[in-house]
Amino acid sequence: MPKVNSFPFFIARRYLFSRKSTHVIQIISAISVLGVMVGSAALIVLLSAFNGLESWVIGLYDAFDSDIKITHTDDKFFRLSDDQIKRIAALEETALLMPAIEENALATYGDASFICAVKGVGPAFVRMSGIDSMITDGSFSLGNDSFPQALVGAGVAYSLSLNLRNAFTGIDLYVPRPGAGYTLNPTEAFQSAVIRPSGIFQIQPEVDTRYIIVPYGFASRLFSREGMFSALEVKLRNSFNGKIFQEQAQAVLGPKFKIQNRFQQHELLYKIINSEKWAVYLILTFILVIAVFNIIGSMTMLIVDKRYDIRTLESLGADQPTLQRIFFLEGMLISVIGLLLGCIAGFVLIYLQDRVGLVMISELEAYPVQFRWPDLILIGLTVLGIGAMAAWFPATRLLKRYKLGFRES
Repeated sequence: MPKVNSFPFFIARRYLFSRKSTHVIQIISAISVLGVMVGSAALIVLLSAFNGLESWVIGLYDAFDSDIKITHTDDKFFRLSDDQIKRIAALEETALLMPAIEENALATYGDASFICAVKGVGPAFVRMSGIDSMITDGSFSLGNDSFPQALVGAGVAYSLSLNLRNAFTGIDLYVPRPGAGYTLNPTEAFQSAVIRPSGIFQIQPEVDTRYIIVPYGFASRLFSREGMFSALEVKLRNSFNGKIFQEQAQAVLGPKFKIQNRFQQHELLYKIINSEKWAVYLILTFILVIAVFNIIGSMTMLIVDKRYDIRTLESLGADQPTLQRIFFLEGMLISVIGLLLGCIAGFVLIYLQDRVGLVMISELEAYPVQFRWPDLILIGLTVLGIGAMAAWFPATRLLKRYKLGFRES
């Protein structure tokens, strides 16, 4: 005999798996389980897909962006004292420091021209980024002070019709001369320099179609900004401690400086990805609410089918709360079984997508997926919460109404 406190669960389990006098009740119960299963699996798959997309985008920017980027809130170019740089370098979480300077320029190569962003980077660039693994043609080299070289984005290289095998033609870079007023003489309005390209990199379109990377010294002379930065980039020993570093660096530099982590550097992009993720979550939750309404229909028909059992249970001493718990647990069992089956189906689909690639972004790359445990907790609470609301109504309100009808009949 089951224990007294497990009696409602025992009866509910028997009602769920035993044969009903009306076969349609079993069909509706199966449809209810199927609806919860499909909704749960869809939530797991789509949330994992958005997680994978976010990680994929982060991975693309990892090859170009630093862990921390320090810029001035008011000025595009700024100076830092030797003491400030030393204090930033001495922070516990600082692994590498790199000065960076960036400005738009007109690049010409042969008869082609293109407006791009020239970014000057320090020697630590290769250790701070993964761009050396993104070289598609040529080699990773920024040369030296006497012979500087440039890395060119694939989109910029295409626009310039760049030929790395042509050792006699360099890229001419033109930038406005600081402080130059209106003049008809181009030599007075612009200053220029020539640099040889060493390699072509391909990260993602926003970077590939915009950037030429050159040594910091070359860029600072081209822009006439010696000793100045447009950003100070930092590689952390542990990226999870970025918040601690930001607070410490802010105390060193003061409120005039903006200290951004990877997410903050592309805040709008990540907000768009997250807003799309939660929009899909809300849409699927609404669909799940509609699917779970089958539980109400199934429970209603079950109460009618078990009207004689209800009288028998009352004769054996079952009170109103006990009867309500029986049918409430019946509805919750439907939700739990659907949730478990949905989780299994979702995990299988995620595994197949990760290993086989059921859906492809391109001919060679599968759509990325990444499962996160907090998502499973959220999905479980969502499904069980909706299931509890769907089970509560027939287990309380309808049961009381039908019992009055049973006694009258």
